[in-house]
Amino acid sequence: MQFSVGVEYALHCLCYIGQERPVGVKELAAFQGISETYLSKMLTKLRKAGVVRSVSGVNGGYELTRPADEITFWDVVQAIEGSSPLFQCAEVRQNNIIVDKNNLPDAYCKEPCLIKVVMLEAEDRMRDYLRSKTIGWLMGEVRKKVDPKQLKDAEEFFKK
Repeated sequence: MQFSVGVEYALHCLCYIGQERPVGVKELAAFQGISETYLSKMLTKLRKAGVVRSVSGVNGGYELTRPADEITFWDVVQAIEGSSPLFQCAEVRQNNIIVDKNNLPDAYCKEPCLIKVVMLEAEDRMRDYLRSKTIGWLMGEVRKKVDPKQLKDAEEFFKK
């Protein structure tokens, strides 16, 4: 299982967008050293998911649609990656060479596949954990762990 790097960029962006004023794509892209085009795609996905909104005007850009403490990591993952389950059960057990396909036993067609059950339960646990972590939490942790000068420099960069 692997989330795209877009999830990471989106989470970083939301920390900067979660400050006092809207932040532009150009600023966010320059700060993170990525292309504006790529970042615009991530922000469009976040906008369509209702995580951010665009603000027009001279001081326009993107801002959060709700408080940072109400935006979860899972909201971001869904916005960037979509909502399809990670595990796709192909019912391999029904293709077993010794099984009569015209007369499948109940264990093969009425009972859920145990592999699928385990995998979906694991996804549920991951989703619950990612729902427990918010952008507000992330911003607080960053403030605790990052050198204060670096935080001030970042603030200054986005005030330009």
